[in-house]
Amino acid sequence: MDEKRIARWERKTKETEIEISLNLDGHGTYEVDTGIGFFDHMLEGFARHGLFDLEVSVNGDLGVDCHHTIEDTGIVLGTVIKEAVGDKVGIRRFGSCILPMDETLVLCALDLSGRPYLSFEAEFSSERVGDLDTEMIREFFYAISYTAGMNLHIKILSGSNNHHIIEAIFKAFSKALDEATVSDPRIKDILSTKGSL
Repeated sequence: MDEKRIARWERKTKETEIEISLNLDGHGTYEVDTGIGFFDHMLEGFARHGLFDLEVSVNGDLGVDCHHTIEDTGIVLGTVIKEAVGDKVGIRRFGSCILPMDETLVLCALDLSGRPYLSFEAEFSSERVGDLDTEMIREFFYAISYTAGMNLHIKILSGSNNHHIIEAIFKAFSKALDEATVSDPRIKDILSTKGSL
C-alpha cells in the first residue's frame, strides 16, 4: 500500500491516561507499559504475531482495580485500529484464525464491517491471572469491537489452563486482524456489494 497505515490516539480521563500508536504494516515491534504485567505480555503477543508495530503507555487507577485500565485500553486500541485501517479500500475485510496453544484451541473471526458486535464464548476457572482479572478479557474485546466498528467472534473450542486460553485469544485475534487488514491487489474498491461500509 502506498499510504502508511499508522494511527496514534490519546485519551485522558480522571481514571486513566492512555496513549497508543499502531502501525498495521509493521514488523511486530512493541513497547508496552500498562502497569499490569500479564496484560503487557498479551499486548506484546498481539503485536508480535500480528506483525503490528505497537506502542502502549497507560497510567491507570490500579489502586482501585484493573477494570478502568483494561477497558480504556480497549477503547483506545479499537480507535487506533479504525483510524489506521482508514477507508478500507483494497483490504480483505474478513479475517479468521483457529489457533492452538498446548491443550487450548481458540477460534477468532472478524469482519471490519463498521457494524460493532461481539460474541464471546469463553469461561475461566480462576478469577485472576497475575494482576489481570479474567472477567476483564471480555470487556477488553467488547471495547475494541465497538470503537473499531468490528464484528468479532471469539470462541474457546478446548482448553483448561487460563494462561493458555487468554494468550491464545490474543494471538488468534492478532492473526485474524492481520488477515482482514491485508491489501489484496484484486480488490480495487471496498469489498461490499453496497459500495461502502
